Amino acid sequence: MPRFLRDLPLRDLSMRDLPDWIVDLSIVAAAVLAALLIHAVIFTLVERAARRNEREGSAAIVARTRGLARWILVAVALAMVQPVLGLTRAQATLWARAAGLVIPGLIGWFAVVTLGNVVDLLSRRADISVEDNLRARRRRTRLGILQRIGAFVIVLVTICMMLVSIPSVRALGVTLAASAGVAGIAVGAAAQPALKNLIAGIQMAFTEPIRLDDVVIVEGEWGRVEEIRLTYVVIRVWDDRRLVVPVSKFLEDSFQNWTRQSSKLLGSVFWYLDPAADVARLRDELGRIVTGNPRWDGRFWNCQVTDTKPDGAIELRGLMTAKDASTAFDLRCDVREALLDYIKREMPEAILRRRADVALTADATAPVVTPAPRSGAAPV
Repeated sequence: MPRFLRDLPLRDLSMRDLPDWIVDLSIVAAAVLAALLIHAVIFTLVERAARRNEREGSAAIVARTRGLARWILVAVALAMVQPVLGLTRAQATLWARAAGLVIPGLIGWFAVVTLGNVVDLLSRRADISVEDNLRARRRRTRLGILQRIGAFVIVLVTICMMLVSIPSVRALGVTLAASAGVAGIAVGAAAQPALKNLIAGIQMAFTEPIRLDDVVIVEGEWGRVEEIRLTYVVIRVWDDRRLVVPVSKFLEDSFQNWTRQSSKLLGSVFWYLDPAADVARLRDELGRIVTGNPRWDGRFWNCQVTDTKPDGAIELRGLMTAKDASTAFDLRCDVREALLDYIKREMPEAILRRRADVALTADATAPVVTPAPRSGAAPV
């Protein structure tokens, strides 16, 4: 306690004739008002400085710490005036109990807010709006998972500190210490799925099988990773549905990640055409279509006959590259439609025709089929 408060004869002032509880209440009210006044002055100056640094996210940090700073200042003010209050032993004990709950709570709150501010500052430096955002997505994913893990640990430790400050709870904990092993086994067995996903979330932060904004195919659904939580992942499917997947699935089961190393993709389009099609003309036309499309990134394109089918069709495959999965999908649709339109207009013979050998039985209405003449014989 500051010396000036200890030496200040508060009870020897003009309030000596007032009841003790009014004096104590006045002292507490004055301390709280002083703390609020100091808080208002400090944050008025801080907000003015934050407006000049909006690019750095200072305004958001100030908004998050405003409430925390107010309560911390009030708690400090009450702790400073407590020795000069005329409290009985029971009241002092109650005051200590309240302080044992409030102070750890404020410390935990401060730790969580500080962690959020640090993560926010680091995330702002990782811009995922740029075209090549692989490193930024990796950093944001790791920061997000580590922030949730850190917040969970802080909250757990804070609750433990608050409970330990209560003597009865502390004594109960010592009594139950002997059976902690059996209780731990029982709780672990009951919470096995949750603990499994929690551990998988921690592992994901370092192994990074997926990252924010990754394009994945899970359970037959194509979508982007929208959120990564400690125990589950939210996938935004192409039609704006949300697919919620346990974190452990990405570590135990197979899935497709189209942006694991880069967002650039190689797309393919297939056409099934008649063998009479002029492949060289189709290849030239496909090259004109692909190179003239603004969605093509200029890296590669190709056209080949990759297979023949039992029904007589030939499989024509076109390959083309794009900067990301969404652009590749649109490019494939554009190329497929454009080449089909060209075939319909300029090369109808390339449209697949079904061929079959028909054997006619001889009857009264059937035409007479003359066999081919033998070598050296005159035709009939």
